Amino acid sequence: MFTGSGVAIITPFKEDGTINFEKLGELLEFHIKNSTDAIIITGTTGEASTLNDEEHIAVIEYTVKKINKRIPVIAGTGSNDTAHGIKLSKKAEEVGVDGLLQVTPYYNRTNKQGLINHFEAIANSVNIPIILYNVPGRTGINIPVEVVEHLSKHKNIIGIKEASGNISYVAEIARRVEEEFYIYSGNDDIIVPTLSLGGRGVISVIANIMPKETHDIVELFLTGQIKEASKLQLKLKPFIDSLFIETNPIPIKKAMNLKGYEVGPLRPPLYELSKESTKILVNEMKKLNLIKE
Repeated sequence: MFTGSGVAIITPFKEDGTINFEKLGELLEFHIKNSTDAIIITGTTGEASTLNDEEHIAVIEYTVKKINKRIPVIAGTGSNDTAHGIKLSKKAEEVGVDGLLQVTPYYNRTNKQGLINHFEAIANSVNIPIILYNVPGRTGINIPVEVVEHLSKHKNIIGIKEASGNISYVAEIARRVEEEFYIYSGNDDIIVPTLSLGGRGVISVIANIMPKETHDIVELFLTGQIKEASKLQLKLKPFIDSLFIETNPIPIKKAMNLKGYEVGPLRPPLYELSKESTKILVNEMKKLNLIKE
């Protein structure tokens, strides 16, 4: 699908809570100009869980048309209802998306065979590449390594966004799958460690506000400049930590608004970043000259 930095892009809203498509268009052009390698739309950071189906597909279709094949567009169409996941995935394919991101079916917490059945049913319903999305901290379930290994053999399942933060788990996946199966870091603080195990890039939150630097971490590493990549990773780590001081995407939206992007509010039940957390976020942004002293 892509090598490098894929931005898990936010969904901008107007003050009345409707989608701000004009602002979304501005953000997409910003990423094109700043070396982002792929757009991941309607994911966790994009508040997909509070988009209804019509909004969900409208955001995907708008992004596909705006990007116009300049870089890949990957749409989150996962669900804890297999039939609903199939429905969203088919519609996303119809509007021209390049690939799909499929989160583990949350809350239901099915067993190994249930996971295999779920992902294969969605993969069999479309003819575009699929990236699995493992984020047990949100879903309550971790995809067992043997399930990833099994699913990696499906012609449409080409990679995984791994967001457990468990580097040993990443290593075991890398050991078991073929080289053609792409591993993407789902955690901005361990991009370099993931790359060191054969990862191809990151699906990133920090890239919303620092796209060029996020791209550069991957490019530096993959071109043999490992020390430079590590140095940049470590430089950004305190800011990355501040972006997860509360539930994503609360801090990243606050950071973007502080920087003047005017991406609007969050949708309930998400709520404005607390004053205490905002102080920490602002302090880290100042260190990186993202906002003035």
